[in-house]
Order: sequence, then C-alpha cells, then structure tokens
Amino acid sequence: MNRKILAAASMLVAGSAAAQTSVTLYGIADVGIEYANHQVGGGNSVVRVSSGNLAGSRWGLRGTEDLGRGLKALFSLESGFDIDTGKSGQGNRLFGRQAFVGLQHQYGTLTLGRHIAPFYEFGVIYDPMIIAPKYGLLTQDIGFVGRADNSVKYTGNFGGWTAVALYSTGADSNVAGGSEVPGNSKLGREYSGRISYDGGPFSVGVVYDETNVGTVTSNPDAKLRRASVAGLYVIGNARAYVGYRWARGYDGATLQGAQTGNGNQGSNLYWAGLQYQLTSALSMAAAAYYQDFKNTGSDPWLFSALLDYTLSKRTDLYAAVGYTKNKGNSSLGLSAGASGFGNTNPGTNQFGATVGIRHKF
Repeated sequence: MNRKILAAASMLVAGSAAAQTSVTLYGIADVGIEYANHQVGGGNSVVRVSSGNLAGSRWGLRGTEDLGRGLKALFSLESGFDIDTGKSGQGNRLFGRQAFVGLQHQYGTLTLGRHIAPFYEFGVIYDPMIIAPKYGLLTQDIGFVGRADNSVKYTGNFGGWTAVALYSTGADSNVAGGSEVPGNSKLGREYSGRISYDGGPFSVGVVYDETNVGTVTSNPDAKLRRASVAGLYVIGNARAYVGYRWARGYDGATLQGAQTGNGNQGSNLYWAGLQYQLTSALSMAAAAYYQDFKNTGSDPWLFSALLDYTLSKRTDLYAAVGYTKNKGNSSLGLSAGASGFGNTNPGTNQFGATVGIRHKF
C-alpha cells in the first residue's frame, strides 16, 4: 500500500512540474533581393539575394521552469544563419546570437553564457530602423550589434525603469590570444551598463561599454569605449527619435571607419528619424545618421527609408532604400553584413535598394 501511495505521489509531482515548464521553438526567416551601386574595387553595381535585411534570420529555443516562491529558471539558445546560403552566422557559431541559462525573480534576472550586449538592446529601442541589418544604425557602428561570450548579465525592471549590467571575462572567444588568457585577465574583458526610462509617450536611455580588444602579442592594453544617450517620443501614430553616440579607441585600439593614426581614433555619431503607421497594415520609417571622426574631414552620412506591409501577424513584405554620402577618405557603403565601412571606394557615394519578405514563427 505504501509503495502505491508513493508511486501516485511521484506521478502527481511529475505532472505538476511538467505543467509549470515550457519550451518554445521560434525563429525568423528574412530574405530579399538587393541592388547596390559603386561596389568596392571597380565601382560596378551588383544585384544579389540577401538574407536578414529587416531582422537577422534565426531559429531558437527558449524555456522556463517555475521553481516556486516567485523564482524561475530560464534558458535561451538562438542560432543565426543566412537563409540564402544556409551558413551559420556570428563567426560560424551554432548558437551565435545568444546562449545562456539563469534565474529570474521579481528583483531581476541573472544569467550566464553568451549575451546580447546592452548597446544592442539600446539600439533596438532608439534606432528608427530598429537595428535593421540593412541601412540602419549598425551600418555606422557595428558596436550596436555587440554580443559577449563568457559573460554574466543582470536585468531588472522597476516601474518604468530598466537597469542592465554585463561583465565578460572574454568577450570574443574567436580572437586567438584575446579571451580568458591565463595571467592576462584584462584581455577580452568587457563591462557595460544601461539605464532607460519609459514614461508613457516618451522614453530616454543611456548606455556605456568598455571592451579590451588587445591580444597577448598585439596591443594588450587596447580598449574601446562607447557611450550613448537617446530618446523617443510618441505622437499619435508617429514615433520621433533622436540620439548621440561617443566613441574612443585607446592604446592601439582602432575605431571602425576612422583614418589611420592614434590621434584619429574617436568619433561622434548623431541620428534622428521617424516611424509612422500609415494604415493598419502599412508603416514607414526614415532616418539620417552622421558620424564626425576626430581630426579628419572624412565624415560620412547615411540616409535610409523603409516601407513595410503586414500580410498577417507573422508575415510582412518590405522595401528599403539607403544612400551613403562620403567625404575625404570615408568609405561608408551599404554592406551585406553588419558594417558599412569598406564597402565602397573612399570618397564615393553609394545607393542601395532591397525588396523582401519576412516570416516569423
């Protein structure tokens, strides 16, 4: 009799635990056809199939388990890929977009693994193009899609306030001699934080990041520092955006797009834009981004615009255009990847247009 009671109790407990555990498979498939002129080298035009134009193509698993008394365990495994070739993204990592496990409570969430950096989250909120891989803020600064290996991350929500802190012992494990090197704890070290406030029609936020980018054999003290402040305001069907990002490279670190020379490794990036819901199915966005590099006249502009038509909750069609205006030796182009610099010849302007389809599952 006792064995029967214990067996029934075990089945009851197992059933209760299963009911409080969830695992979700999700993803995005985004692909389009792009035209871009003035390609690097001969200056020719190109037409290509391009993956991840509004959002990086991905698939992932995420889940939670209720541990009782307001405590939950959670995990996320997210893999990026190019839908036009089937190749893995983010340095050929299996779960390159993010991979972490941790605990969640009313006082916040603490996780360990590979994380999206606070700068990335900041850009998603305050970039009018929502960090679209094509023709958005990350074209001017790849730091807005930063991720960190070997990291610990805390996120807390308190009323309208959100606070995020991240620390990594080796932000990029693909860098040889630049991540978690015994006796050289500063190599690959990253720490970052973000605070934002959402007060109904307006939101404002600040973010800071410092990352050591040196290696054992090359500029071990090299580091990049970034800070940004931005805001948005909602007026009816419109959302207006404005932002500023400061960046500097120290001790041999080079800032993407800056001209050669230690005295040139700094820039100020400004942007403004608008989103507008034209109808229940049709929306538009437009933005301008300007980067002023230190001690140089090579300061590029990026202009972008987007139309998005929703076919259903999961599927939409889009058309986007981008134009870069370069001065001096600036080479900002419209890349197929996560950065625009070096994708056109120095001093050459570039125009691009993409039409595509995105499906979420």
